[in-house]
Amino acid sequence: MSGAVSDPAPDPEPDQPDESARGWLLVCVTAVVAGVAIGFIGGAFRWCLETADGLRIDLVDWAHRLPGPGWLVPIAVAALGATLAALIVRWVPLAAGSGIQHVEAVYRGNAEPPLLPVLPAKFIGGVLSIGSGLVLGREGPTVHMGAAIGAESAKRVKLSESDVRMMQTAVGGAGLAVAFNAPIGGTLFSLEEVTKSFRMQTVLATLFAAAAAVGCMRVLLGNESDFHVDRIGAPALVWLPLFVVFGVLTGCLGALYNRLLLWFIDRVGGIRRIPPVAKAAMIGAVIGLAMFVYPHAVGGGDALTQMILAGQDFVLPVVLGVLLVRFVAGPLSYSAAVPGGLFAPLLAVGALWGLLFVGSIDAIWPGYVQSLAIPMALVGMAAFFGATVRAPVTGIVIVIEMTATTSAAIPMLAATAAAVLVANLTGSPPIYDSLRERMSPDVRR
Repeated sequence: MSGAVSDPAPDPEPDQPDESARGWLLVCVTAVVAGVAIGFIGGAFRWCLETADGLRIDLVDWAHRLPGPGWLVPIAVAALGATLAALIVRWVPLAAGSGIQHVEAVYRGNAEPPLLPVLPAKFIGGVLSIGSGLVLGREGPTVHMGAAIGAESAKRVKLSESDVRMMQTAVGGAGLAVAFNAPIGGTLFSLEEVTKSFRMQTVLATLFAAAAAVGCMRVLLGNESDFHVDRIGAPALVWLPLFVVFGVLTGCLGALYNRLLLWFIDRVGGIRRIPPVAKAAMIGAVIGLAMFVYPHAVGGGDALTQMILAGQDFVLPVVLGVLLVRFVAGPLSYSAAVPGGLFAPLLAVGALWGLLFVGSIDAIWPGYVQSLAIPMALVGMAAFFGATVRAPVTGIVIVIEMTATTSAAIPMLAATAAAVLVANLTGSPPIYDSLRERMSPDVRR
């Protein structure tokens, strides 16, 4: 019949993405709305942690002036914060740790998307654990909160199951963008680390979510990069082999860090006769003692990284001591199974490692490599991130966005590539693959 109307396109199956024009538009609009939500919530989370960092420094200064055993004050505060965070995890088991491995498991269809109770649990638990001084990062909780918002938003507009998993991944990437003030880095993280693909609908959803999220976060915290780095010249190309050697050593260091982290998780988690809350309290007490000795040796590490990138002078034994403390305190803190991530502490360790490398060479041949201190710290941040996470492009872009400098881009590429290659050759798997394999069946449901 000439006037017949063709049948409408059938609705997509429950587990199939909607590839129609309406489906694409709905995904992008949902990503923007969810991005606005994680932008303001993640910005508030960052503000709370920054405030807690300042209060923690003031607390240690006050404790040093107290008569008697003032060192007990930071020990008690850190232990109390870890204890309260562990109690929140008892209420919401999914709030433990970074949460990024859960986001990856959800995308692969091996776990259910996070529910909204994860949001307050990660927010409050993260402020308690990271704010009290545990060497954990803000990005894990922010990614997980973004994933919960993304999944809930997708369910509300009745997206398919596969689009719900995609949306929690996209808005989780926006959460990382908020955590590091790095919209491109957050987008790349979702694509390079979580999905390991560049499906166009995922790319657009992540871009929209990250742009909205970082824009809203900057309304709260200011439109500037996280770290201020004075203008530096690009290192001479004659030093490129030195950066490659540094990358090789960084790859070995990253593999060692991953093994140490898993060792702490397995050994501390394997102690059944001590309740998890008590273990968290004891770990908090150890971190509190380190905090009393040197406050910048604990916490997320942003203030310490800024001091290094600003060119502040450190004597070599102090650099070595703080590096060793943070190298061990990070895995120890993560084994407490309280809300907190890995990325921010990795950046601080990378910056310290770069400073130590240059300082060691300068001690042997004085005056030759002093100008490389800040570039090597920048390269160390990206290379160590790449060696542990195995997301080299994400690490490079995050460091460039956080510091608003591209002067060290070429040595950063060379050193990070060398670090990732060596870490792979050691047989050490990417850290989030190992953490995903260790996820409890309770948090997969």
